[in-house]
Amino acid sequence: MKTELRVAAYAVCVRDGEILLARWVDREGRKRWTLPGGGMDHGEEPVATVVREVEEETGYLAEPTVLLGIDSIRRNWLRRLGGPGDWQGLRILYEARIAGGALRNETGGSTDLAAWHPLDSVPSLDRVELVDIGLQLWRDRPPSGRSHLTDPANG
Repeated sequence: MKTELRVAAYAVCVRDGEILLARWVDREGRKRWTLPGGGMDHGEEPVATVVREVEEETGYLAEPTVLLGIDSIRRNWLRRLGGPGDWQGLRILYEARIAGGALRNETGGSTDLAAWHPLDSVPSLDRVELVDIGLQLWRDRPPSGRSHLTDPANG
């Protein structure tokens, strides 16, 4: 079985009762809102990753202010050219403030739209689970840096 580990860093940017999200387009063309962020390049520091990714996906210069937590997910899949695979994603979540730049959409990347959304509208958005995890970490600030949404002790 092939194994793969992906380390990524994401920003929770909340301003004036709104959260900054990027619309992710998956391989099948489905579009869902996610936190701005993405994969860490080899040798890159996580803080540099989140700053780079927020700029790429939204046009903004982000300033990470607090490490909110680390989320780990694991999925099995069937590889196109062979047997099963075992994928793990390690997602580092930061609270960040916007320090400059201007809102714009990413071109040629994994997202196609960036926008601010009122916090109370988030439950009605077609979104990935990471948005809920990030907001829960931002609201609750658990000392362990672990969301109850992904804690195996909570079912």
